[in-house]
Amino acid sequence: MKKFEFIDITTADVAFLAYGKSLEEVFENSALAMFEVMVNTSKVEKKEERRIEAKGFDLESLLFDWLNELLFFYGSENLVFSEFKVKIGKKNEEFFLEGIAKGEKFDEKKHEPKTEVKAVTYHKMKIKKEDGIWKVRVILDI
Repeated sequence: MKKFEFIDITTADVAFLAYGKSLEEVFENSALAMFEVMVNTSKVEKKEERRIEAKGFDLESLLFDWLNELLFFYGSENLVFSEFKVKIGKKNEEFFLEGIAKGEKFDEKKHEPKTEVKAVTYHKMKIKKEDGIWKVRVILDI
């Protein structure tokens, strides 16, 4: 099963579909797809680790918070990531995520920069389970 694929929309945005056998896997693959928009993730070494927590009132808001938390580390610490591990749960009607992202400081010569992601959007975001496979659609503002 492929982890993700990019889909065509507008020139001001990038969209992707991510897939996973579990909800956790589809969130991990969504993060990988987002960083693949920005850099060649196959060249990102797992030198640094960041623990990330996210919350949401539904799965879409949880995904939105997760991806934006990752973008925060890119913007504030100049980190790019290539490996993700998450645990997702629900408590008192609120979803929560505990995640680990592994990567390193961005190096223009090493990581083959592509397109900078400005923000994750809610526009047409969708999470569904179909035939035992989780599918996510996300549009990123570039």
